[in-house]
Amino acid sequence: MLISESSVFSPGEEGVYSNVAMRGRHADAYSMYKRGTRDYINAYDKEQGSVRSLNGVSKEIGNPSWKRSFLYILVASLASFLYGYHLGVINETLESISNDLHFNGNTMAEGLVVSICLGGGFLGSTFSGLIVDRVGFRRAFQLCALPMIIGSSMSATAKNLSGMLLGRLFVGTGMGLGPTLATLYVTEVSPAYVRGTYGSFTQIATSLGLMSSLLIGFPAKETEGWWRICFWVSAVPAALLALFMEFSPESPHWLFKEGRAADAEAAFEKLLGGPYVKGAMAELSKSERGGEAETVKLSELLFGHHRKVVFIGSTLFALQQLSGINSVFFFSSTVFKSAGVSSQSANISVGIANFLGSFAALLLMDKLGRKVLLIGSFSGMVVAMGLQAASASSLVSSSNEVYLSVGGMLLFVLAFSVGAGPVPSLLLSEMFPGRIRAKAMSVCLASHWVVNFFVGLLFLRLLEQIGPLVLNTIFATFCLVAVIFVKRNVLETKGKSLQEIEIALLPPE
Repeated sequence: MLISESSVFSPGEEGVYSNVAMRGRHADAYSMYKRGTRDYINAYDKEQGSVRSLNGVSKEIGNPSWKRSFLYILVASLASFLYGYHLGVINETLESISNDLHFNGNTMAEGLVVSICLGGGFLGSTFSGLIVDRVGFRRAFQLCALPMIIGSSMSATAKNLSGMLLGRLFVGTGMGLGPTLATLYVTEVSPAYVRGTYGSFTQIATSLGLMSSLLIGFPAKETEGWWRICFWVSAVPAALLALFMEFSPESPHWLFKEGRAADAEAAFEKLLGGPYVKGAMAELSKSERGGEAETVKLSELLFGHHRKVVFIGSTLFALQQLSGINSVFFFSSTVFKSAGVSSQSANISVGIANFLGSFAALLLMDKLGRKVLLIGSFSGMVVAMGLQAASASSLVSSSNEVYLSVGGMLLFVLAFSVGAGPVPSLLLSEMFPGRIRAKAMSVCLASHWVVNFFVGLLFLRLLEQIGPLVLNTIFATFCLVAVIFVKRNVLETKGKSLQEIEIALLPPE
């Protein structure tokens, strides 16, 4: 259970622990651990002969090189690239698809083509924790790539609406697995001092995937059958993900939890370098019980010791989607067209705004921290959605309507990609203990996919029924609720090892 911020950090010293306090907490919380683990830790402490820093590394040797894990982060980010691609591929191609497959003008059918992959995402996300715990990250990534290859092929060759929906459903299962796997893997293989920066790579990859789908989709309205090419193209990065994961290291956290301590040491050596292996293993031993993996029940996550942090995670993901962000990614062409702006110009602008915000998050994540970025991001989204709502009111002249609508949408995307996009997944993967991390993330992300599904399904219908003024006001209200929620419930995690976060936020059972 999470404890209050004041009970974790003293005033003016948020995020700073004394070494004496930390060692005392470790001893109290884990005195029951098996003798082998205690001996390992004591042997390491004796050998080092110096106090370890908050990153679990001797101050004398500094931080491990970020270059060792960088390539593996890029490989894992291919899953996020695919998520972004399939998120945006329908934007430019939906009109051509509806014409060729004979459901043009049916807004519910169009919404279903968009949202059916989100239903598949819910299924993939729900089982992602179970899959990771059973087979590990490398095989799970490869299982993620498989339905994306199959689903893309089915969509590309679809002859009717049913065929398209089935293909999108398959793709969706891979989309549900991908973001969860990428976030957890990056969290578990990254050095603590760059974990926030590396976590931002997944959002950058998502924005690059989105931009790629928009750019590739531009000829779809003029070139007959081009939308099929757009789906075929996505099979290439999926195949590369499956191939490159064969040569990537497994998460040492997963290996140790499975009782494979020697393999965990080898993985740490590959990721961090030889001088850091014993320190990383000692830090890991303080919170993981190698060879004593326990089955985590759903009831334990929802009603047990970790229920509060699971509630915070699920609510944060739900608010992320209730902000209306995916209505922008799915239907920006439609919205901009009603404002008299060409879809190509609109989508390029959206892609650039998303990329710039993601790049800013990469630079700021480990400097400002997760909580500051979240509050600033949702606050900016309130303002941006307010501008869009104002553009639809009778108080604004028609000449200014376009500027408010387009400017508000671009500001909304920019603000989202700085914090509300990349932070929730990274933050929650840091806050959950290793024993429950995968399953707890899958539970929290389930709320993301459910809300995402209904936003995608109902957006066009609601736009027709209640109009942009009311709809955008609703989205702005949810963004404001998110600001209040983050201020009251989210704690800062930047710069801390996963084991320190677990001890600080989740007292022993």
